[in-house]
Formats: sequence, C-alpha cells, structure tokens
Amino acid sequence: MKILIVHNKYSQLGGEDVAVDNEIELLSDYFNVETIFFKNEIKSYLSQFIYFIRNNNKTSVSELEKKIKEFQPDIAYVHNTWFKASLAIFNVLRKHNIKTLVKLHNFRYDCTRFFLKHNHLKTDHTCPKCGMINKRSSFFNKYFKESFLKSVFMIIYGKKYFKILNRDELKILVLTNFHKKYLTSLGIQSSKIYVSRNPIKMNNKKLDNSKKNYFVYSGRISEEKGVNELINAFLDSNIKDFGLKIVGDGPDLKKLKNKYSKNNIEFLGLIPNKESLKIIENSIAVITATKLYEGQPMLLCEASSLGVPSIFPNFGGISEFFPENNQLAFEQFNYVDLLKKINMFCDSDFINKAGVENKNYIEDKLNSKNLVEQFKSIINE
Repeated sequence: MKILIVHNKYSQLGGEDVAVDNEIELLSDYFNVETIFFKNEIKSYLSQFIYFIRNNNKTSVSELEKKIKEFQPDIAYVHNTWFKASLAIFNVLRKHNIKTLVKLHNFRYDCTRFFLKHNHLKTDHTCPKCGMINKRSSFFNKYFKESFLKSVFMIIYGKKYFKILNRDELKILVLTNFHKKYLTSLGIQSSKIYVSRNPIKMNNKKLDNSKKNYFVYSGRISEEKGVNELINAFLDSNIKDFGLKIVGDGPDLKKLKNKYSKNNIEFLGLIPNKESLKIIENSIAVITATKLYEGQPMLLCEASSLGVPSIFPNFGGISEFFPENNQLAFEQFNYVDLLKKINMFCDSDFINKAGVENKNYIEDKLNSKNLVEQFKSIINE
C-alpha cells in the first residue's frame, strides 16, 4: 500500500516535526511511504496576501499534483497545513479520490474560528487550546504575532479548516481519548475520529540508579508553558541540594534568565535533541507545568522510556501516557500541589519505583507493532 505523508514544517523544529519524522520511519518498515514537505518561505508578500485570503497556494497545489501523478498513492496522511501547504491540498486529494487521514497534534484549530470575539477567553487563565492570554483592555484578541491583519488571515483559515474536518470522506486521527471526546463535543461524528498515538524511539539501556541531582524542563519558554510557576515551586521546595536545568528557547527566556540564573537554575537554551535526551537521562525527573491541553507530551514520553519520572498537571490528555492514579500528577493551576510533588523526591526508593513503572507503561502503550496494527485497522475500516 502506498502512503503519501503531507506536512508543512514549522519555522523552528518542534515536537510535531519530530513526531512526524518518527512516524515516517516507523510506517516505512510496513508500507511504501513517500513524503511531500512544505516550508513557510515568503518570496512575494503580494502573492502571499492573495494566498491567505483564498487559502489556496498555487505552487503547493502544483507540487502536490506532480507528486500524486508520480507516486499514485492509495492514502494521503496529512499533518500540519499552515500556511504554505494551504487548505487547497484537500481539494486536490478529493479530486483524485484519495483516501485521506488528518492527524491533529494540538487544539488550535478550534480557537482560530473565534479570535475576533472578545469573549474567546472565558477565564483569567491562559486558553488551554491555543495558549493565548486574555487581554481585557483590547477590543478584540489578536492571535497571530500581535498582528490584526495576520489574525484575520488565521480566522479565515480556521473557519475553512473546521469545515474540512467535517467532510465525510476524511478520517481524523488524534493522540488521546480526551481529544476525541473534545472533538465530538464540537459536533464532529465520533465514528470518524480515531486515537492514534505517535511513536517514540525507545531506550533499551539498563536503568541507571546512580545518584542524580537535578530536575529538567525542556520545551518552549513562554507564559502558556508555566515555566515561571514551575521555577517558583522548585525554589520553594525542600530539596535544596538539587538544581534545575531549563532547555529551550522562547519569548520569556531572557526575562527568566535575568531573574533566576543565580538560584541553582541553569538555562541551556536550544540544544540538539540527542544532547537534550542525555541531560534528561541523567536527571532525577522532568517537570512540566503547562497550561495547555497538549497532544502527546513527547518530552514526558521520552523521559519515561529512559526510566525517568515526570511531574505533570492532571489536565487534558497528559495522564493517558502514565499509569492510573499516578502520584506525581498535580492539580492544574495548584502550584502548592506542584510543590508537594517536587518534595516527594526526597525519597530515593520512590524515585526508582516511579521510573520503572513509567518505563514499563510507555513501552507497552507505544509499542511499535501495536501502533502499526492500530494504523492498519484505521485505514482498512
């Protein structure tokens, strides 16, 4: 069976790009797989303006048409389409009567339909779907890079994208049961939504229980990721002999680095993924205080494969990647509870037990053969 994987890469390498690469590698062992990638390069702002308004990039359509003619795929497997790929690719796939799967890695598709509405955010918290922060002083909530015009483009895109998701011929793949229930609540038929998790590269090394003396956060350093709250909880903890390594970049990096760099906290910036995994492997635990629903938390899954415990909010679908009643899941936005979880790492026996349980669970949950069998059942249904 021939599968064409379609993906618009992000300007900065992120978890979704890594997930797509992992899935390509896995599926290539079982199917005839080819890819078509798009990159967000703007050569002409006038033509890009027209593409945004029409959500139709003629160059991308032409490239896809050429690929279809050469490869003759049985299935198209679509990931990110913003913005170079454009939504017009779905019309091309429909024209050629190609069975199409769409994988949703996040929840932003829902918010993009409502950004000009001031009541998009109903609480004082960060929106758990898109990461946007409520700005009550503004007439409308700008979404995209604080630009009104770009926000309008995104709204047009979001409204059309949601209509496409409702097409009968599309099958929608999501990463958690939580996401499936959420989509169903928006009116999309449950029968066309399937849970299909992302593979990760498992670590087969023997667990190293040697003394470790630091925690790790790895990811985007921004308000919606809760990095500031994470740091404050760490500083208030009883574990004074441990450090905190923060890996990644983002809009809050400079501010947090200036504020906290002298408090046993090390900001490492962007580093290669292999180097990041080595730091995680030698850590006592990874921590996330994300305010988002998230899709599949790659960092936490990779930590589990290394036998490293994770502290995380019991929010959205994150808990689905850990054993039931996990003792290290804290109540969302309850940073006193987060502090209690950090203090649990005074007990070395507990640390080792949690690491082993997580490793066993994720190896079963994301077993490659099981993931492939699930994928086969989806495309054959």
